[in-house]
Amino acid sequence: MGKNAPVTVVKRVAVTMLGGFRIRVDGNVLTDEINRSQKLWNVLCYLIAHRERTVPQSEFIELFWPEENSANPTNALKTLLYRVRSLLEPLFGEGLEPILSQRGAYAWNPAIACEMDVDRFELLCRRAQDTALPAQKRMALYEEAAEMYRGDYLPKLANQMWVVPISAHYHALYLEAVKEYADLLEHAEKFEAMAELCTRASQLDPLDESLHTLIVRALLRQGKDSAALSHYEKATDLLYRNLGVRPSEELRALYREIMDVEERLETNLEVIQANLREAAQRPGAFVCEYGFFKEAYRLEARRSARSGACVHIALITVSLPDGGVPPLGVLNTTMDQLLEVLVHNLRRGDVVSKYSGAQYVVMLPAANFEDSTMVVERIVNAFYRQHRRNFLKITYRIRELS
Repeated sequence: MGKNAPVTVVKRVAVTMLGGFRIRVDGNVLTDEINRSQKLWNVLCYLIAHRERTVPQSEFIELFWPEENSANPTNALKTLLYRVRSLLEPLFGEGLEPILSQRGAYAWNPAIACEMDVDRFELLCRRAQDTALPAQKRMALYEEAAEMYRGDYLPKLANQMWVVPISAHYHALYLEAVKEYADLLEHAEKFEAMAELCTRASQLDPLDESLHTLIVRALLRQGKDSAALSHYEKATDLLYRNLGVRPSEELRALYREIMDVEERLETNLEVIQANLREAAQRPGAFVCEYGFFKEAYRLEARRSARSGACVHIALITVSLPDGGVPPLGVLNTTMDQLLEVLVHNLRRGDVVSKYSGAQYVVMLPAANFEDSTMVVERIVNAFYRQHRRNFLKITYRIRELS
């Protein structure tokens, strides 16, 4: 295994790392779907990932036996490598050794050339980024790259320290490629392909807000405004629950666009009246998305300016007893419980919206400061009565609508 000695390639194998490990040799395939120990796949994948160098056994021991009280980790490694070789033998036969040993170190045999899916994927992404290329050529490159990305890098080894940075690199490269490809598809008015691309990417990274923005935009451009609204609502709820964040201005602008489209499209007055009657008959406070709340706020501000009626806004916050932000799991449950209390303890004319992952904003028309304070106090007391074991703190602030 001399570093400078020329190596003659005697075998070419195809290796897949994205979405799971697979090695194909002359039509025979070995995958990590067969039941073997994680350490076995770890050692094999590590050798292939670092096939350009010799790996000392001390490096393997430090990685895979870091704190184990093994009497002899060197022997454990040798046993594991024997098992790896046995696993590979049906693919290569007895005449070609895929793993070479030399003076307490191991290496993937350089005579066996690995054609890696990750190398091809990265090459496609880098070539597609060249803005000097025609848009059609760039889209073809991005399409091939997106199809190659069947999942994150070695997902069954995702908790291994050596896998984490490599997986993060390809994941980020994939998301960047998807967003650039989606931009090209949008300019080419291929909105259906854009929606499919971003939906698939969103399944791999459901908390990437910009992907949800692209999906909503693609659905809207296809005229699927109901589907766009449904996806918007699911996405904003997902982001609230997992990250505690409100939708970005870009996503909220799309929400306003959906509302404009829906208002323009419905011309049958009877249908409109039926929808309004159904909405009006729902008991309790009116719950809406924050973008709609802002429009309702504007309407009430104009109305109260003309009539002189009092309107108050309450901001209700959920926190830890010391004022800190609660863990998301506990917070989400409490926010659901609090919303139920709000809806059942407010009037039909009152409007409720989620302002952040830990806050609701409430509009109380035709209520002075004293009445508004009394209403919110009643809500807080009702919450504590119904959920006595909940240790979180509910606080509020009330201001007159300006």
